[in-house]
Amino acid sequence: MSSLLGQAAGVVILLVLGYLFGRLAERRHFQRLVRQEAEIQYLPVVASRYPPEDRPYRQQLVSGNVVIASDYFKAFMAALINIFGGRVTPFESMLDRARRESILRMKAAAIELDAAYVFNIKFDTTRIATGRLGAMEVLAYGTAMIPQDT
Repeated sequence: MSSLLGQAAGVVILLVLGYLFGRLAERRHFQRLVRQEAEIQYLPVVASRYPPEDRPYRQQLVSGNVVIASDYFKAFMAALINIFGGRVTPFESMLDRARRESILRMKAAAIELDAAYVFNIKFDTTRIATGRLGAMEVLAYGTAMIPQDT
């Protein structure tokens, strides 16, 4: 009986620590994302498939990817939701952070090329299973439009 209580206490401690530290890390990451997005908002990212034909551009593929891991609390909540069914909302904020971070990294690659904008942006998301905790990788890619010297 005491070993069962010890195991239950261990699970509760992991869940509480996962919730507290996971929430703290997520909040800090969102704050950093907002700050970085404000710094490079001057570079437009367009989902259109066709670029405007206003002047000649050199084109180059740019990409940015990120891997974000889950914490114990989110993994536990997702497992619980999977038992009963429904939207796995604990992973929605994780996906949002991953998408935004991958866009920032793609924009940084485009800025290094002196691009005017990035068009035809796409995302590729991959779930990575690592034991009990999961992670996801998001790849953002698009075509950087670099003005030609005339």
